[in-house]
This record gives sequence, C-alpha cells and structure tokens, in this order.
Amino acid sequence: MATTLDGIPNEVALAIHRRMVRIRAFEEYVSELFLQGKLQGFVHTYIGQEAIAAGVCSLLDDSDYITSTHRGHGHAIAKGIHLNQIMAELFGNVTGACRGRGGSMHVADFSLGMLGANGIVGGGFGIAAGAALSAKYRGTNQVSVCFFGDGAINKGTFHEALNFAAVHDLPAVFICENNQYAQFTAGGRTTAVNDLAVRAASYNIPGVTADGNHAGEVYRAAHEALNRARAGRGPTLLNLLTYRFGGHYVGDAEVYRDKQEVEKRRALDPIPRWEQALNDARILSADEATTIWAATRQAVADAEQFAQDSPFPQADTALDWVFTEAADR
Repeated sequence: MATTLDGIPNEVALAIHRRMVRIRAFEEYVSELFLQGKLQGFVHTYIGQEAIAAGVCSLLDDSDYITSTHRGHGHAIAKGIHLNQIMAELFGNVTGACRGRGGSMHVADFSLGMLGANGIVGGGFGIAAGAALSAKYRGTNQVSVCFFGDGAINKGTFHEALNFAAVHDLPAVFICENNQYAQFTAGGRTTAVNDLAVRAASYNIPGVTADGNHAGEVYRAAHEALNRARAGRGPTLLNLLTYRFGGHYVGDAEVYRDKQEVEKRRALDPIPRWEQALNDARILSADEATTIWAATRQAVADAEQFAQDSPFPQADTALDWVFTEAADR
C-alpha cells in the first residue's frame, strides 16, 4: 500500500519523521546498553511502533495529556521529554525525568502532559479519563490520550474508563497499539473479536481501525478523533495495527512466534515507508535523511554520556519526590 502525504503539511510530515528517527535511534542504543549489562531491570522497546507515537503526538500541545505503558520510551520521546532526561532515568540518576525514581517503565513529566508510563497493564485508563474529566471541568481545550496495548483491552479498567468517558462526553482518545501480542500470547488466543474497534459500539462512540505502521493513516485517524474530542463530542477508540519488531523485552527468546512472521512484518517498517514517501514528494532527500540519522544517533550517544556523568540519588533522599507534601492547615 502506497504511503500518501495528502492533507499533512510538509513541516508536520518532517516533524513526524524526526520523532520516529529519534525513537528508533534511542531504542536501538538502549537495547545494546542493556545487553552490555549497563542497565538494570528490564527494557521493553518500542521498535516498529514509532509511527503511532510520532503521528499522534505531532497533533498535541504540551498542555495536552497522555498516559503510557511499560513500553513507554517512544511516547515519552514523542511528547517532548529530552533524551538526556530519559536516558538518565533509565540509569537511575538524579538528573532523570523522575529523578531516578521511576526507571524504564515509569517515565513521566507533568510539565509536558506526560502523566507517566505504567508497569501495570491497563493502568493508564483511569488516569486518562480523570485527566479528561479535569479538562472538561476546567473548561480548557485540552485532550487526554491513552496509549495501551491489545492485551490491556481485556482489562476491566478499559471498559470502566471508556464507559465513563462516553457517558460524560470527555475529551479523550483511547489508542490501542495493536502489536498482535500480549506479552507472549497472540491476540487470537485471548480476544473473541478480530477487529478491536468494534468494542466502541458498546459505549456508543466511534471505533476506527487503521494501519499503525503508516504514519499518514495514524495522523489522519488521530486528527479526526482529537478534533472530535476538542469540540466536546466525546471520546474515540482507535485500533492501530502495528507490530513490535523485538521480543516482549530485550533478551526475549521469542519462542512463541515464527521468525518468518517477524521478517514479513519487518518489511512494513514505518520509518523507511515514511522516508520513501517524503522522498517521492520531494520533501526529504536521501542525503538529508542520512544527516538526520547521524545527528540523532550522536544525540543519543551524548545522552548516555550525560547519564554516565550524573550522580545516583543519595540514600537519605529515598522518600523525596515520592509523596506529595501535605499543605499547611
């Protein structure tokens, strides 16, 4: 299927490309750091899904809200958190986005509307609905976007949040990043419907399925849903079909899926598809793309150096920045 730039301004198309490259370069670099033993815990990369975060967040302002998942680096980068802050957070440094308290699965920056990645599957639904309720109550033009995976669509919180958002016409968009697998389990083994967008009918809201590896389709589907939300017409469910190129986590043996399946889906890599479209439209030359990749990879390497040069939190500050101080009465 040919990629088209119809309806997308050139500067936005280029911004989407830069966001995707930034996410991919960061995730590839972080994967190597983890395999070298330089990062603790687990790392869940966003490689292959970049068009979703980049396309959606290109339509958001800093004041708009997003909630994320355990696979949240891409959302954090697309929403505008600096690479230095994300890298330092992965290293557990005080210069990290959460001062080293959150780590890979809990990156957040409230000043940019990034209400947090979340290690709990389905943990973002209620937060996103609450943020949307706040925006409606305060009479702002803000929207709340909830990113979640196809595994989370079977959680009770999904149904509770969508029903609540629909009843109250909240300015929310619920985006299923349908990468075909819930951890190690194919979607067909856990979900009774093939098109996850049909679940929107239960709440009398629009449900749309689009190609999540096609930056143009993501942009257009999100544009319509966000405009609907800002106009006070309530939430939308987007089912964006994508595929994670790596395992559930870095180092996953991936015994649950066929290698030929993975290679077939890698042929639909959203970044080369978008670069080709930009090149065909004479918006981005091959040389310009090469320059962008080189500069971005250097920025990621610089972010690692920033993290390496940053201190760890002191033990006596363990409870700082964890609890909200009670106001004086």
